[in-house]
Amino acid sequence: MSASGGKKAIFAALSANAGIAVAKFVGALITGSGSMLAEAVHSLADTGNQGLLLIGQKRAEQEADELHPFGYGRNRYFYSFVVALVLFTLGSMYAIYEGIHKIQHPEELTSPIVAVVILAIAAGLEGYSFATAMKESAALRGGVGWWRFIRNSRNPELPVVLLEDSGALIGLLIALVAVVLTMLTDNPVWDGIGTLGIGILLGVIAVVLIVEMKSLLIGEGATPEQIRAIRENLVDGAHIDRVIHLRTEYLGPEELLIAAKVAIVPGLEIGDIATAIDAAEERVRTAVPIARLMYIEPDLYRTQPA
Repeated sequence: MSASGGKKAIFAALSANAGIAVAKFVGALITGSGSMLAEAVHSLADTGNQGLLLIGQKRAEQEADELHPFGYGRNRYFYSFVVALVLFTLGSMYAIYEGIHKIQHPEELTSPIVAVVILAIAAGLEGYSFATAMKESAALRGGVGWWRFIRNSRNPELPVVLLEDSGALIGLLIALVAVVLTMLTDNPVWDGIGTLGIGILLGVIAVVLIVEMKSLLIGEGATPEQIRAIRENLVDGAHIDRVIHLRTEYLGPEELLIAAKVAIVPGLEIGDIATAIDAAEERVRTAVPIARLMYIEPDLYRTQPA
């Protein structure tokens, strides 16, 4: 999927979260609800995160230079990693602190029905953002499950938005339950418990994102399906009869580096070898279009080390 495709989901999340954050802050001021305030900070962090994702996409478009000869594609991984850190520090840690404080020092809610209305509206907006992210992810996901897609996707933005939006919807449900229980029992401790629950939820999501983005930032290879396609298309049987070594690495979500040593049929002329390698590169790029950088080394296959 192109960067422009991912941008639609990011812009949907950005616009939804910005409006939700304002509404939640107003609701928190009116009601004094800690869970509402935690959700407001959560939405504010999410809004900033969408901005960081857009910055990452923009900086990834820089042309390669002498300092970065393979380009700047990993900027998208770096900024997604920063997003995970922001979600953990600004979202999770603050909500956990606020939740503990509210449990230790409960405060009565003012006009809790206002919080219920705002949370219901926020759920509708978050649902729209989540549906957009799911639609944008469909082409990349294929037939695999959502959890496997999040774990295996080399596109960093869509898993981030999916996890953020799903976490936001669950957080809204927690906040709504906490406010309703506070209203029914007249016990504001429930509001503090809800706030703490939101903080723990955000912490779990942030840790998952940190682990996944760290792996992408360090460098992940091609998927098993791509590896099979690369191996099959490197070999033609007439000039190249096997792949001796193969290494791959994503330089960005849409750029794959391939380094391979292939066994050439003995007796070929230099010109024939060069033609065979060019043809192999063309076959691989047809099968795996993101294989933009390829380095193929011809060799003779030896059953025993030379």
